[in-house]
Amino acid sequence: MKTILNFFKKIIGSARSEPGPVATQVKVFSRAEHNISRSQISENALKVLYRLQNDGYEAYLVGGCVRDLLLGREPKDFDVVTNADPDQVRKVFRNCRLIGRRFRLAHVHFGREIIEVATFRGVGEEQNDNQVLNKEGRLLRDNVYGTIEEDVWRRDFTVNALYYNIRDFSVVDYVGGMADHKTGTLKLIGDPDMRFREDPVRMLRAVRFAVKLGFKLDSDCEKAMHNDAQLLSSIPSARLYDEALKLFLSGYALQTFEMLRHYGLFQVLFPATENSLAVEENGFPRLLLIKALENSDNRIADGKTVTAYFLLAAFLWEPVQMLAKEKITQGEIEFMAYQDAASEIIARQVRSTAMPRHISMAMREVWSLQPKFNLRIGSKPSRLLGHPRFRAGYDFLLLRAETGGVDPELADWWGRYQNANENEQRKMTQPPRNASNNKAGRKRSYHRKAKSSASNTDS
Repeated sequence: MKTILNFFKKIIGSARSEPGPVATQVKVFSRAEHNISRSQISENALKVLYRLQNDGYEAYLVGGCVRDLLLGREPKDFDVVTNADPDQVRKVFRNCRLIGRRFRLAHVHFGREIIEVATFRGVGEEQNDNQVLNKEGRLLRDNVYGTIEEDVWRRDFTVNALYYNIRDFSVVDYVGGMADHKTGTLKLIGDPDMRFREDPVRMLRAVRFAVKLGFKLDSDCEKAMHNDAQLLSSIPSARLYDEALKLFLSGYALQTFEMLRHYGLFQVLFPATENSLAVEENGFPRLLLIKALENSDNRIADGKTVTAYFLLAAFLWEPVQMLAKEKITQGEIEFMAYQDAASEIIARQVRSTAMPRHISMAMREVWSLQPKFNLRIGSKPSRLLGHPRFRAGYDFLLLRAETGGVDPELADWWGRYQNANENEQRKMTQPPRNASNNKAGRKRSYHRKAKSSASNTDS
């Protein structure tokens, strides 16, 4: 009788703690049923997998690398998951370092390449010293280890929860990820509202993956994102800055921008910019933002570098202008109005996305150069040409000229000036002839008046 009671207790306890479908729904896709080949996998990742297996541990590739391999893409990196705990992994690999506090990870170093090895995560019902949530339900600390059946429920999206087994080259699927791959659907594992409360940054990841992969969001996921967008404001601003860089410097910035606005996420990341978009005139500043995002995507597609400060300067340019105009109407000098507006807008933005000081300083330099482009007489153009941020400032001027923010003739003049030789530059910066004649005329008139005055005094 006691044995029977224990059996039923075990079943009931298992049912309470299981966060998703039961493990019997697992599907194993043999080598013939998928397109992943070992020739596509990093040689160092294979070394890690085989050595863990030879030492008696389970070892799988998991996450984005499996997803990308199935899509025929080259993975950015290869992540390994195992039932060995971090200390056991370190004993297997001499070239291993343990990192992390929220969840300890093993980094196995092979020169410049690092293979990240994680232990299966657990999903215990009890919250102890290793697993802590805040009052909003967000996971703060998590060092609970478990089995592969538990680990799968701790991952975010079904297409990121596929395991490549090095033992028989199969793909193990607990959550229908292979089916979602085929239909191009991005679906959360478990209840979307609960998963977003655990970590609101998952909403940004949903947008990033949907745009990058060309997948559509599951309807339940979409509904939860519309309802939970403001949860992002509880995330530390430094983390949101890092996530913003991933969103906008990945080559899909324009699509990402549109999707973020659609779900109400952009206004949490860039509230001042969102407010400025509500009062646009003739498509500006929206046109400036769109052009900046397009240029960023094109540069990445061409293999060129993209600087974060330039894109952020485009995001916040209109809020700076709007605030500066308010200050000018209140009697502040134009130069000081723009300086103060830049400081105030950056200070506000840092509360949402805490950009480093060197980024905000570079943004201010780009902004401060804009009025100086209007000065085209004398030695000032030459001095401006030697400014360390001239190129970035000039590119920003071009952006404004293309989107109606400044006269295109001004940008064209600077384009010709920087490509001209010294003699041509000297001619371009000379005062107009009529201005010189007027000046000479004023000089002659002054001398005549002085002479007349002297004559009157003598008489």
